[in-house]
Amino acid sequence: MAENEQAAPERQLAIQKIYIKDFSFESPKTPEVFTRNEWSPKTDLNLRSSHTQVADSVHEVVLTITVETKDEEASIFLVELQQAGLFHISGYGDEEFKALIGSFCPNILFPYARENISGMVAKGGFPEFLLQPINFDALYAQGLAQAQAKAKAEAAAAAPAGDGGGEATH
Repeated sequence: MAENEQAAPERQLAIQKIYIKDFSFESPKTPEVFTRNEWSPKTDLNLRSSHTQVADSVHEVVLTITVETKDEEASIFLVELQQAGLFHISGYGDEEFKALIGSFCPNILFPYARENISGMVAKGGFPEFLLQPINFDALYAQGLAQAQAKAKAEAAAAAPAGDGGGEATH
């Protein structure tokens, strides 16, 4: 092996810190909501993740989860959580890095977010609330497919129209 050959950079992935970046709980219809005999709540879940490079190989990933439970149009409770983590990531190619940030890191953060949301809802006086598992790998793949479809559609719309092969004569 020649001395001037360089080995590929060593892959490293380490969790440095997991923390709550922002957390809010609102229950605007208390105490009335606790005195109702019947209600049929509907829950909406919204989640997204974002990424910021903090240092050379240190990245903050923030998993934002919003849970809103309503009875008819009245909000029973609203929880907004930004569960964050600092991750040391180095030695990965671009596609692998994007998959780590878009899928692996949110998978690490989700159990912490689930526990925090469940505890806050219970402290708000409501029955146990459990978020179901989320397949971040599938969400990441779906997001990639949507981005590729959008890029393809934009490229097709921006392409100059062809002459259609000319006019046909009979």
